[in-house]
Amino acid sequence: MNDVIVVGAGISGLLSALVLAKEGKRVLVLEKAGHVGGVCRSYNVDGYRVDTGPHVITRTEYGPLKELMDKYFDVVPNFVPHGGYYVRLNNRIKPFPWNLYGWFNFDLIPQIDRLYLIKTLFSISYISNSGESLSRKSVGDLVGNGLSDSTMRFLNCMSYFMTGTSMNETPVARFLDSEHYKSLSKNPLDRIYNILMKEGAFDHVYPKGGLQSLITAILSSLPKNRVKIKTNEEVVKITDDTPKGVETDKNEYKCNTVIYSGFASDLPELVDGLSDEYKRSLKKLHKTDALTIWLGLNKKIFARNGSEIWVDSDPYTWVVPASNYDPLLAPTGKQLVGFAFRLPRDCNLKREKKKALQAIFNIMPEIENHIEMRHYQVLIPEKAAWTIDTVFADVKTPIDGIYLVGTDTERRSMGITRASYSVLNLISVLKKEGVLR
Repeated sequence: MNDVIVVGAGISGLLSALVLAKEGKRVLVLEKAGHVGGVCRSYNVDGYRVDTGPHVITRTEYGPLKELMDKYFDVVPNFVPHGGYYVRLNNRIKPFPWNLYGWFNFDLIPQIDRLYLIKTLFSISYISNSGESLSRKSVGDLVGNGLSDSTMRFLNCMSYFMTGTSMNETPVARFLDSEHYKSLSKNPLDRIYNILMKEGAFDHVYPKGGLQSLITAILSSLPKNRVKIKTNEEVVKITDDTPKGVETDKNEYKCNTVIYSGFASDLPELVDGLSDEYKRSLKKLHKTDALTIWLGLNKKIFARNGSEIWVDSDPYTWVVPASNYDPLLAPTGKQLVGFAFRLPRDCNLKREKKKALQAIFNIMPEIENHIEMRHYQVLIPEKAAWTIDTVFADVKTPIDGIYLVGTDTERRSMGITRASYSVLNLISVLKKEGVLR
């Protein structure tokens, strides 16, 4: 019998399996797909090495992934600095304004708007001290309607990429969600100081070799004879017996603890005995849908390291020239570029793909003549969008011995960093519950 069964072999599930195995548990990982990694992996397309969506790993100097790597990894990926973030607005490009100096010089939006936004930022300390939740107040509510069209488009674009939703649904707290490396204080003024004075994305990186190198590092760090991974095996039932039972489309397994890393909103389909109230709370979690278009170009068009945020495009676009970080991701002399878009709910996918591709050509018409590889991906990079109405799932479920992990249990940051926070939270809960010592 296994000590723990982890349902799902995405980044959250694999990190959980690694931690549990290093803590002495016998772990079985069950994955319904034919591969591991979920939306954190790489594969080949016509001579190019594409990731599952463009990724940048954040908070690598002191953040959650660094903590997990330091304690549990035997093999650590080679990371390449991401470089700057650049904003394309009104047919001009400037570095993203990370600090007060950057805001004063960010002339892509009117000066009066910049001054207003700085003033608004300081007003947040009053709002916080008044007892009003910054997680329930939207960016749109905070800034009002008196700003220019350029500024509103900029704020809306940033909201979509940071939360998966518009500025009218994005909580103010998300824009304050940045690590304060010099202080552990949670005082709003400290957090505002961090935003106004920080140096930029100095600890944002890309894994050399693509996302697969991170998955390979995790797999290479698993203790021998303590972890078994079974792919092409879908879990169809989790019972609350003692010991716990996990039924798949092929076998039945017993264990003491179940870690479920799939969509928390799908848990009621697998587990009986959950209350109606709990089921309703999980159904309120809304996934973030994204479209990525990978283009293989026969010449290098994007010269600098760093990514671009295209506010001018419709829909908004995040552009990552992946082969700038690792030339081996593309054939010699060529370039691999990822273009990420947020997908509307219940959209016509064929129409959205066509619209997104045209948006790229509208901004940079010369690209169309240099494409030799085109690859589309429809992904769910975050299992829950952080909106003013989102109530994230708890790691601990109402049933003893069944726990959740993943980006729908944690609101901080995004992507791999957010998944890493969820794993650290899981570890904390398992220690309090006595599952880990």
